[in-house]
Amino acid sequence: MQGNIVTLSRRLLSALTIGWLLLLLVPAGLLLSGTSLFPLIALDSPLAELLYWVTTSGTAPYGALTAIVLLGVCFTMVPRRQFIALVLAVGLSMLTTLGLNHFLKPFFGEPRPNAALMAQQSLLQLEEFYQLPAALRRPMVSQALNQLTNVPSMTTAPEIKLSNKIAAHWQHEVGFSFPSGHTLFAVTLSMVLSYFLLLSGQYLLPLFLGLWSLTMGLSRMLLGMHWSQDVLAATVIGGLMALLCIAIILQFQQKVLPTRATVSNHDAR
Repeated sequence: MQGNIVTLSRRLLSALTIGWLLLLLVPAGLLLSGTSLFPLIALDSPLAELLYWVTTSGTAPYGALTAIVLLGVCFTMVPRRQFIALVLAVGLSMLTTLGLNHFLKPFFGEPRPNAALMAQQSLLQLEEFYQLPAALRRPMVSQALNQLTNVPSMTTAPEIKLSNKIAAHWQHEVGFSFPSGHTLFAVTLSMVLSYFLLLSGQYLLPLFLGLWSLTMGLSRMLLGMHWSQDVLAATVIGGLMALLCIAIILQFQQKVLPTRATVSNHDAR
């Protein structure tokens, strides 16, 4: 019985790895081809509004609400013993990726695409901008946005029009670009949840989670928040962290939970 579970677990991890590699294809293809998705769509369009809501599902504090809702759904689909392992894996992976993201962004110090665009319009000085604390960057972005739609027609830069929600998001997200924290969150959470859902015979929700992760990365690029390399790196890191944390929790589950079960049975006798 134990051998069958181990075999199934390995197969699921292999399937999860294949899904992860598929997620890598889009940002990798964009990076290798030198294609930028910003500015590609009108940022005051219905499509941009839809992408804004996708990206909001990974924006603090709504990202925490997303995780809680997904955990609640999984609670109804996953056996109790597996659900405990699922929660532990989610907690470990989220803490790990949050710490990595907090360290990597200032280490690389990559400007966001929207900030680079505003700098091209001489609306921001990037070096000065990123030396300031976030609280002082936000009014600078607000001022730049007020001038962005009044770019002289003689420039080669595209005209940018933003909806109120996306303009507010630009003013809120004034940190560095590399890697994409939203993509890191979505990929890690999706892969951890998908493993335990697949283990429980659930297939529809893992498919939805994979599409959500893919759309999250696309939304970050299309809304001018991240470059393709940011999304690619986040997908790589998120996948590795998810697989590592799943493996750690499975080892913990095999060593600790059976021991507790044995102790309980001994006490019962």
